[in-house]
Amino acid sequence: MMLVCLLFSVPLGRGDEAGAVTITIVYDNNEHDARLGTAWGFACLIQGMEETILFDTGGDGALLLSNMRRLGLDPGSVDTVVISHVHHDHVGGLPEFLAANSSVTVYLPDSFPRDIKRQVTASGARLETVSRPAEICPHVYSTGELGVGIKEQSLILELDRGLVVITGCAHPGIVHIVQEARAQRRRDVHLAMGGFHLTGTGSARISRIVQEFRDEGVQTVGPCHCSGDLARELFRESYGEDFVSVGVGSVLRIAKEAKEE
Repeated sequence: MMLVCLLFSVPLGRGDEAGAVTITIVYDNNEHDARLGTAWGFACLIQGMEETILFDTGGDGALLLSNMRRLGLDPGSVDTVVISHVHHDHVGGLPEFLAANSSVTVYLPDSFPRDIKRQVTASGARLETVSRPAEICPHVYSTGELGVGIKEQSLILELDRGLVVITGCAHPGIVHIVQEARAQRRRDVHLAMGGFHLTGTGSARISRIVQEFRDEGVQTVGPCHCSGDLARELFRESYGEDFVSVGVGSVLRIAKEAKEE
């Protein structure tokens, strides 16, 4: 039975449903809300934890801010920005976001170029660099830099019902990221969502990854961005009602505390 409570397309503003974490997709190349613009890249806003967190910023800051405002989301409400990796479609929107709100802490992988780090500090934002697993705020963690070529951090939300793992592009391998999250927090994964980096991957390989997700005990999946249509379809076929269709404007509410069925 799907444990992500509901998938909404309505704007939430700053308010959150009591006792729930809200994840709003504010930038993606998959359509969901016709009012919003789509472009290659990813960003989502996480509300309901101790801090409001923007994970990635897409590639176009103007589009990111436009989508947020159309959803009734105030950029000034963001406390923390976490960037997964150096590719433009995940960090390109950061300068314009910081022009709108520099009163944030920005978590960048330590491997980022110095000029990007300097741009963050020059904006007035606080910079934190991440190489090893790190706590962002209570019950929210970075996996630390994973991978060899393209180094990438993913985000872990630790909820009563399990972990929520959010990936930007999953260059280190989506199964590897899930395994790392489980090992670091010693908890099962309730939801894995974001870019799975499977565009152009053949059905046999994707099917093996779906089975590895099952073997790892991942309960619910929401692939988007660079996951590709074939991967989304194969995950949907396997997971059924535990598959979450994610696109720009999708809103996921997840109860913090598991309830007795």
